[in-house]
Amino acid sequence: MQRNFYKAHPWHGIQIGKDMPKIVNSFIEIVSTDTVKYEIDKETGYLKIDRPQKFSNIVPALYGFVPQTYCGELTAELARSASGKEIEKGDGDPLDILVLSERAITHGDIICEAIPIGGIRMIDKGEADDKIIAVLKDDSMYGKWKDIKDCPKSIIDRLVHYFLTYKNIPGEEKVAVDIDDVYGSEVAHQVILKSREDYRNMFG
Repeated sequence: MQRNFYKAHPWHGIQIGKDMPKIVNSFIEIVSTDTVKYEIDKETGYLKIDRPQKFSNIVPALYGFVPQTYCGELTAELARSASGKEIEKGDGDPLDILVLSERAITHGDIICEAIPIGGIRMIDKGEADDKIIAVLKDDSMYGKWKDIKDCPKSIIDRLVHYFLTYKNIPGEEKVAVDIDDVYGSEVAHQVILKSREDYRNMFG
């Protein structure tokens, strides 16, 4: 029996999924109970502490990224075309994903299969920084959702509010984050495919 004694790099060593963009593997970095913001260290593939969560805003879903994606020029061009706004480039990171689940997932550093139902077109300091919204595959409550229209507005508002406020610190100038649109599954699939092309162009 062959064994893998080495941990695969979450960004480069985990496959995006054979049924993408309809179903994608997702690497979860943080969950809503985390009081510290973790993110992947791009060089080693291990989770690292980005910063303590100093204030009450918590991520309202499982939060991570889609392996073997990259937000580069093609992802930025799609955002430019759809929004009509000046977008300099992609943010240079793997594509972010939020995964909704009925179950309480207690920690990050895990892989799950997720069904994209839509996304948030976010522009951060002139860079395309899309957030895919997905549901956990086979989830008993959310698993049958196919498009953003199946998602209650209150959940969408919660997700949007988090990204509008999570970088703001009392007493300091507010960080300007532009939420251009909340889109459905068809556009989410396009964003995933473009970020996949960007990844191949960047890393081969």
